[in-house]
Amino acid sequence: MRQKINIVWFKRDLRLSDHQPLKHAFSNGLPTLLLYNFEPLLLEDAHYNERHWRFVYQSLCDLNQQLDRFNSCVYIFKQNMQSLLEELHTQFEIINLFSHQEIGLNNTFERDKAIKAWCQHNQINWLESPTGAVIRGKKNRNNWNECWQQTMQAPIAIPDWKHIKTVTLTHYQSPELPDNYTTDDDNFQLGGPRLARDVMHSFFAERGKGYQKGISSPSLSRTHCSRLSPYLAWGNISLRQVYQLAIDAYHSTHPNKKGWKRPLAAFVSRLHWHCHFMQKFESECSMEFKALNPGYHAFPYRDDAKVTSDIERWAQGQTGIPIIDACMRCLKATGYI
Repeated sequence: MRQKINIVWFKRDLRLSDHQPLKHAFSNGLPTLLLYNFEPLLLEDAHYNERHWRFVYQSLCDLNQQLDRFNSCVYIFKQNMQSLLEELHTQFEIINLFSHQEIGLNNTFERDKAIKAWCQHNQINWLESPTGAVIRGKKNRNNWNECWQQTMQAPIAIPDWKHIKTVTLTHYQSPELPDNYTTDDDNFQLGGPRLARDVMHSFFAERGKGYQKGISSPSLSRTHCSRLSPYLAWGNISLRQVYQLAIDAYHSTHPNKKGWKRPLAAFVSRLHWHCHFMQKFESECSMEFKALNPGYHAFPYRDDAKVTSDIERWAQGQTGIPIIDACMRCLKATGYI
């Protein structure tokens, strides 16, 4: 008789706190298998390269270091997602699959539709928790701002780690990953929830005071912007956690917080923009394939012999225009601009 289990499928939510799927899984009493899958579908996608997968790998290492005290881990795989679930379902009886909704590319949307059909066929309950304040399937903005505020002000979802029941894969072998995924590059921001918290706290303690003035400067922004973008993108920290700390700092009466209100207000407005544009992508997903502005559908784009070489010079920071070249070279070398 197969053991009945939950599965928590990590995607762009590589953290252990404010994690609704983990909270759901631990609350029903079944043993839970935690997994992350380096999907060939995404490894081969031109939107990603080694810097993204290196950040993911670093994040997974951080998670597993933290999970060690619970005698647990996130199992790492590299294969087609449906095939992986089928293999696991032959070993265990999967009762529940928990994950966050993924707001992304069409290929992940098509994958999710296939996984949903497979779960329904196998009578598996797949519960997807919302990502931030993005509302799946919403076609207008009616009441969206109110929903955003409610989501950001809601209590942090704290999984009860005292009640975790783990699943052990006895014949598990970790997949081979390229060296450039598993070798740190100190020129880039390193991944992981603990580093995310360090970066967040340094921003609200000191760096953020110069946010409003530094945001438009290629050099000053490296210090005075939050530097939280990769941590939010891969879910090392939730937008709600950042928002609530920002609001606490905004209302602080500590003498050291004098002069902080305007930069913090500007920062919070950009947190709102974050979900606003993700919602736009969710509601108007065709923008992956065609210009959002119809004026560009018949735009007279260049089609001469030098187009490819000109684009390559731009990408390599060799246009001869100093500010553009400096920014592009910085982006290539550090992943940040």
